[in-house]
Amino acid sequence: MRTISTIILLVVFGLAAQAANSPAHPNVIVIMTDDQGSVDAGCYGARDLRTPNLDALAARGLRFTQFYSAAPVCSPSRAGLLTGRYPLHCGLPTNAASQRGKPGGLPSDEITMAEMFKAAGYATAHVGKWHIGYTPDTMPNAQGFDFSFGHMGGCIDNWSHFFYWEGPNVHDLYRNGHEVYYNGQFFPDLMVREASQFMEQHRDQPFFLYFAINNPHYPYQPDVKWLDAFRDLPYPRNLYAAFVATLDQRIGALLHKLDQLGLRDRTIIVLQSDNGHSTEERAHFGGGSAGPYRGAKFSLFEGGIRLPVIVSWPGKIPEGQVRSQVTHSCDWLPTLAELCNVKVLNPRLDGLSLVPVLMSAAAPSPHSVLHWQVGVGPQAQWAVREGDWKLIGNAWDTSQNSQGRDRIPLFLSNLAQDPGEKANYASDRPETVERLRKLHVDWTRQVAAEKSGR
Repeated sequence: MRTISTIILLVVFGLAAQAANSPAHPNVIVIMTDDQGSVDAGCYGARDLRTPNLDALAARGLRFTQFYSAAPVCSPSRAGLLTGRYPLHCGLPTNAASQRGKPGGLPSDEITMAEMFKAAGYATAHVGKWHIGYTPDTMPNAQGFDFSFGHMGGCIDNWSHFFYWEGPNVHDLYRNGHEVYYNGQFFPDLMVREASQFMEQHRDQPFFLYFAINNPHYPYQPDVKWLDAFRDLPYPRNLYAAFVATLDQRIGALLHKLDQLGLRDRTIIVLQSDNGHSTEERAHFGGGSAGPYRGAKFSLFEGGIRLPVIVSWPGKIPEGQVRSQVTHSCDWLPTLAELCNVKVLNPRLDGLSLVPVLMSAAAPSPHSVLHWQVGVGPQAQWAVREGDWKLIGNAWDTSQNSQGRDRIPLFLSNLAQDPGEKANYASDRPETVERLRKLHVDWTRQVAAEKSGR
């Protein structure tokens, strides 16, 4: 009997110790890549890229094939992810400034994912690119992040950490709002170091890490070994491929640290791009790929907003599967809140929980209608998707090989029949155009009414 009692006590103490060492909530790492094309990973079919770490993450989780960004450009996309609200709704439908002190950015009264997790007792960190505010009340430490390291503007040189797209050149690297200098050190490596230190410091409590890596956004500055590895690819795909491989290697280093700490099974990992690949001059007019889709960054054609997206939580959500439901980056906030059992602080969300979709390929999409708008005023580009139909107003094709970039007043596509959006059905389906245009007008009026306090 004494032996049995001893065994029972050992089991009880063992379970108690296990509970004491397990966080009440899982950790969360949201990895946002920058200007990564719709199909630019091996697990999305790219045969000329090397992304073993992204592919391994997908093998241990789910990847999505109809997942949409909140916007086809950086700042509004990031605002949508962090607030769970459409960019027009949360007050940032265009890019924020890249110069310190300039107004704009995500309004301070918006509630971010970081604020939600912090209220639930999580340690919170931003590491990498910010670009949703460059004033004291819009920078990361004022938006729910206990710790912040990275650049506040849209992009930097990875070695000097200067923003130099508009003169004068400005140094842009901060830790917790204070300028820091690491001249000559590669920024993605600095990111991995800072994130690893944060995870190690908070290994015994739940943490939320927003790891906003700035690859493969221009300037293309890959490791030299990858430039050599991809030397036979055509220009500029060779430069882009080398930078994607550089990105993949740093994500691998981050996840290796997570494994070293023994935290992989206690951590939800979300990875997505902010928008489609760039065809800007500074990006050598291309390099990335949207695969079969039309458009790129800045465009509301599919190539600007349909993203590579992966989510992994080993042992808790299915592994090695694909989800084809229509889903949206605003969905992550309510999804993570449900998975982590934390309270949503703002009930006026546009995102919806994806938990049923994560658990079953047969679950319906949570959305019957999706909205986008970039910019304000009569020239703003906007879109509505309802079922298989998608209407774009002031449509802008930014594809690398597009002939001219004039705006198309109305472009109606059927994504089931024509996912590449080659055919414009606007003149053939006026009743569909009118129905979708009314959805857009009613939505903008609703957002305006809410902002005016009515």
